[in-house]
Amino acid sequence: MRRFERSLPMSLLRAREAVMRKFLPHLRAHELSPQQWRVLRALNESDELEISALSEHCYLLMPSLSRIIQNLDGRGLISRRTAEHDQRRSLIRLTARGSELVALMALESEARYQHITEVFGYGKLELLYELLDELVEKLENEDRQG
Repeated sequence: MRRFERSLPMSLLRAREAVMRKFLPHLRAHELSPQQWRVLRALNESDELEISALSEHCYLLMPSLSRIIQNLDGRGLISRRTAEHDQRRSLIRLTARGSELVALMALESEARYQHITEVFGYGKLELLYELLDELVEKLENEDRQG
């Protein structure tokens, strides 16, 4: 059996934790969890998303996403409405206040990305993105093929 420290899930988790340590103080300063920030970022790149699409896009289970939506809605950062074509579906979008928060946080986030790029190297970071994308693509293709 492969050593625990050299297992792919543990290596990915350690890398995630190292990266998130750079972002967490900034998120906490704005009273956001990483999952809440993920939702705000996803909504920032879309006009609005149906809640199940948001769940898939952010890799969040529906019960967790429901709590996050409640919190962000209560803070006035997002709004939700019922879909016209299907009354059972909710559509979520950023409010003006939510957009302002994302814009404010974007500057500090970019500074943190810049720091990571300087420490790790632009080429290596781009290669890491490419390799991770390729890994996901190949494993997902394999899953689809059965």
